[in-house]
Amino acid sequence: MPNFSYSGSATELFPTVIAQAREAEAAGFDTAFVMDHFYQLPGIGEPEEPMLESYSALSGLATATGRIQLSALVTGNTYRNPPMLAKTVTTLDVVSGGRAVLGIGAGWFEFEHNSFGYEFGTFTDRFERLDEALQIIAPMLHGERPTFTGKWYHVDKAMNEPRIRNDLPILIGGSGEKKTFALAARFADHLNVICDASELPRKLEALDARCSEAGRDRATLETSFLAFVMIDEDGDKARKAQSDFLAERGVDLAALSDDDRKKATDRHFVGSPDDVAQQIKERVLDQGIDGVIINLITNGHEPGIVELAGKTLAPLVAK
Repeated sequence: MPNFSYSGSATELFPTVIAQAREAEAAGFDTAFVMDHFYQLPGIGEPEEPMLESYSALSGLATATGRIQLSALVTGNTYRNPPMLAKTVTTLDVVSGGRAVLGIGAGWFEFEHNSFGYEFGTFTDRFERLDEALQIIAPMLHGERPTFTGKWYHVDKAMNEPRIRNDLPILIGGSGEKKTFALAARFADHLNVICDASELPRKLEALDARCSEAGRDRATLETSFLAFVMIDEDGDKARKAQSDFLAERGVDLAALSDDDRKKATDRHFVGSPDDVAQQIKERVLDQGIDGVIINLITNGHEPGIVELAGKTLAPLVAK
């Protein structure tokens, strides 16, 4: 769920979020994700648009659903103390009956950090902090009591009770072929690759290298791709939604050259169910990615759209 900018009052907002999660569950999706941000992101909307705190929202969804996994895509490591994050996601796991996934990344939205008073630091700082955080969080999720002293964090026999399992999954999200992929090879059960679809062959080649360096069998690391999907029954409304979405951001799709159009839409999968299914199969799954996380960026809150997307995509990733 990439935004909470729905019509209606604030009191009507969360029932719409619940409706999407329930529709996703009924449609067969594995996981419902929310963003971990305090302001809406550039390229999606304006900063003052509604944005719910992720783990509060996920805990609410836990009581409103029964099967679907719940996660943030992805948690900004810089926003929380690592053992507190381990405790938070474990509590979500308890509340949901074992359905939490820890999605985590280094953090990137500088405006948000500055506004809320969080230290942003350098690119290197943020990845050092993520590395240290995972050295604390992963053992805590596995039932250990880590003691750790690093440059950024310190814990002393940090406990994490109660837990209902010792294998709560860790998903790392990002595009960095050296740092992000190396951390995924060391710590993650799942890597969500965030890039243009045309970049996937190179990204997966880099991931193979990082797994080899870490002494890990690449087949044990599940992968997914974040796809921006615009879909409707006959495709016309979806194509118009794409054109309107880009026009609102100053991009006239009709005026672009073929190369520029491809660049502007390389993460988009647009049209009828058959169109979207073929695009995702050829551009993502056939490249070696295990699954897709879809961002219904224009109309996911409209009744029936999540269900339509689920019916379209489920046959593609059925085991």
